[in-house]
Amino acid sequence: MTERILDLDREELARLRGRELTAAVAAAEGRTMIAEVFAERAALSPHTDGRGVHNIELVAAFGADIVVLNLIERAWDGERLRLPGLGTFTSFTDLAAYVGRPIGVNLEPGDVPEIRRARPEHAKRLIGMGAALLCLTANPGTGGSYEGLARVTDELRAGLGDDVALWSGKMHHAGHPERLTARRLTALVDAGADGVVLPLPGTMPGVTRELAAEAVAAVQDAGAVVMGTIGTSQEGAHADVVPQLALNAKEIGVDAHHFGDAYLPGLCDPELLYAYSVAIRGRRHTWNRMALGGRGTRVPV
Repeated sequence: MTERILDLDREELARLRGRELTAAVAAAEGRTMIAEVFAERAALSPHTDGRGVHNIELVAAFGADIVVLNLIERAWDGERLRLPGLGTFTSFTDLAAYVGRPIGVNLEPGDVPEIRRARPEHAKRLIGMGAALLCLTANPGTGGSYEGLARVTDELRAGLGDDVALWSGKMHHAGHPERLTARRLTALVDAGADGVVLPLPGTMPGVTRELAAEAVAAVQDAGAVVMGTIGTSQEGAHADVVPQLALNAKEIGVDAHHFGDAYLPGLCDPELLYAYSVAIRGRRHTWNRMALGGRGTRVPV
């Protein structure tokens, strides 16, 4: 029987990747927290000598089960990850063991720097280095479309095989306005996605609870999980916004809850992440996850 992600300890989380990760998210019944951070950013107040903590560690300390790196080209040269506050890593496997969380990476089909582009050769290298999850999405102004996402999802699935966690979709229009429909999202599943990205009701114009619930049901019936996202800077909103978004997410039935990186230093407001986590899974699971903070054994580079 698949273990729920919210029951795993830091060592088990660090080893989690691929379709096993997707299954563990599904088993948790809508109680998985995912935080996206800028890859190259240290946390709120790094020390002047370069030490301190990275945003990965900060969101993990406030309840994230999975961390996804955005703007990967600013920290990864294809061989090494250089992370302020953490140092240099030669694999995502070592990084995951150090912070006690699976590490995913955003890739994109649009007009983006080459190393962030969703190409099979880049994806294979990331997976070979131990990336737990590839999230195919589109940053603001990059012109990403659902058609383009379906195309690259198909290309990457063909190149990577069946066992890789490949989640696909948009958190906002990304410079290419088009209506969100269940058909566009299930097309991503048909193309090979085992997870689909959906903006939460209240985060993007026109995404109502009714429309989102219909889309979530269609994607889940097609065999994929759904990650409901906050990716329109509301990850830095006032605290009274959070309960509404969280309960909307519960109502429509998403499997995972995503916080974007558009607060001051390339991450969400950590206190909002905590409040949202308490709203969707209570203090018990939130505090258990927070208590798994701390750094593991460092592998010398």
